[in-house]
Amino acid sequence: MIRIQAINQQNKMVFDPPLAELEVMKWYWVDFVDPTDEEIGLLSSHFKFHPLAIEDCIHSLQRPKLEYYDDMNFLVFHSLDPETLEAQEIDVFIGDNFIVSFHFQDLKEVNLTWNYFSPPSAHGQFKPVEVTYKLMDKVVDSFFPLVEHLEDQLATIEDADRVKKADKTIMETTFTVRRDLFKLRQIVVPTRDLVYRILESKRFILQEHKRAYFQDIYDHLIKLSQMIDSNRELTSDIRDNYISLNSYRMNNIMKTLTVITTIFMPLTFIAGIYGMNFVHMPELEWNGGYFAVLTVMLLLGTGMFAWFYSKGWFEND
Repeated sequence: MIRIQAINQQNKMVFDPPLAELEVMKWYWVDFVDPTDEEIGLLSSHFKFHPLAIEDCIHSLQRPKLEYYDDMNFLVFHSLDPETLEAQEIDVFIGDNFIVSFHFQDLKEVNLTWNYFSPPSAHGQFKPVEVTYKLMDKVVDSFFPLVEHLEDQLATIEDADRVKKADKTIMETTFTVRRDLFKLRQIVVPTRDLVYRILESKRFILQEHKRAYFQDIYDHLIKLSQMIDSNRELTSDIRDNYISLNSYRMNNIMKTLTVITTIFMPLTFIAGIYGMNFVHMPELEWNGGYFAVLTVMLLLGTGMFAWFYSKGWFEND
């Protein structure tokens, strides 16, 4: 699908004019949404865009970038599917009096920008660079709820009761959040570098008051990068704490088993001696031998328990 909005020489908004009339417009925006092969061919046959730029459009998931072709700029950046966090490429051609956007998905951010510039009162005061700013701003703003949702998940993981119980779902959730943060970082950081390049570009002409808008996007991307990095560090801390807690619990179990084994070792030794089938064992013929051995074993076990207790083996940290 191709949709067009333009401003004519009378400063009136025109929707979907014939392509042949675009050259007489003050400026226009052509949006390719999941185009057919025939519509893709218009990039070359009608708009005369550079073959390398067209190739980047067709072969999606290019790295965010800014390239220059003759009298236009070519941008590649991405939005994110809020459900899967999969990248959705947006390609934008920007000239002095036109903007052509190209994407294979029906994107919310593009639709919001399209509707923002649709009212007739809006068109006379905007140019392609403002459309580009607004589109990128909508895309970047859509990243914040995704990062904040992951932060909420981490806050749930940090709940003291779950950590104390070493809930086995903690690690599953932590690794899921860490994977999603990685996906976000793969988009946010290159986009940040792209906006920085726009700000520093000598060919992407920005008036000083327009530069402030792109600087605002850049600041948002810096904040997003910091949020993502701090949350990734938090996932590492949660993982390390979980491993430490499990090690602590395992050490307590081993300590308990060690105490039990140590107490019963001499008792087993005594029982083993008197369990031998020797013919001449004087204590076997003593009437009080049975109770004497039990008493010795009881005193020995109690004494060892008291000794371990005095050493603090039964204290909870």
